[in-house]
Amino acid sequence: MSIDKVREYFKKFSMENQIIEKEESCETVEKAALAVGCEPGRIAKTLSFDLGEDVILVLFAGDMKVDNKKFKEVFGIKPRMLKAEVVEEKIGHRVGGVCPFGIKEGVDVYLDISLKRYETVFPAAGSGNSMIELSLEELEKYSNASGWVDTGK
Repeated sequence: MSIDKVREYFKKFSMENQIIEKEESCETVEKAALAVGCEPGRIAKTLSFDLGEDVILVLFAGDMKVDNKKFKEVFGIKPRMLKAEVVEEKIGHRVGGVCPFGIKEGVDVYLDISLKRYETVFPAAGSGNSMIELSLEELEKYSNASGWVDTGK
């Protein structure tokens, strides 16, 4: 299971016990925000994109969408999300639990500046009912982010 990969990943930092598992589904921003009791923007949604030769992850505040023009300016290509049936193969996590932790090698991670409105955010942790609360500094560190981008609206 992907959550086991994420748990193993966070063991290196003695943080595996900070993963939150809920009884209910947290597979959407709305469900995750309700489950954790926060505003939707604090849910760090992780979207996977196909750049042709490469795939990347971009984490956005939960209340944001991809701005096609900004995305193309940053990455030089129109945003094309990975098809759901290949996400697990290319990223290492199923749709609903995609996160930047314990992912396949060669997948670059970017953080959208929309997250900077919050002190802490809740990205998924490998399953449709798990998440972890992290400060922005922790998110940047543990996701091995390639940098901050402005690609949301």
